[in-house]
Amino acid sequence: MFTADMTILYVPNVVKSTDFYASLFDIKPINVTPTFAMFVFENGFKLGLWSKYTVLPSVDTQQFTPNGEITFKVQHKADVDFLYNEWGAFREITIIQSPAEMDFGYTFTAIDPDGHRLRVMWLQPEE
Repeated sequence: MFTADMTILYVPNVVKSTDFYASLFDIKPINVTPTFAMFVFENGFKLGLWSKYTVLPSVDTQQFTPNGEITFKVQHKADVDFLYNEWGAFREITIIQSPAEMDFGYTFTAIDPDGHRLRVMWLQPEE
């Protein structure tokens, strides 16, 4: 049996991306080197930042386009609006979707400086 407990993003500048995420989440990384950094959230989820130039097997850095998203689930619908306003104040983050009702719940989406999507969502209770 296995579990998924970590996401690794490939980034062009680990130090810059580490500073961004430390500021956005108000947490310190547990490990930082010039080519890799690791954050651990209160629930145990890990976010790694790996230099796209040193990851093995290598990625085509000329054709590299981030895709997918990291999703952050909140407990209350109002938390979506709170984080939307808080994250919107960061000049390094770009909001690409204002808070909206969707099939699964209430959500907004932002992009980090490296182009990775960050989705905050409140899931509608199952009926």
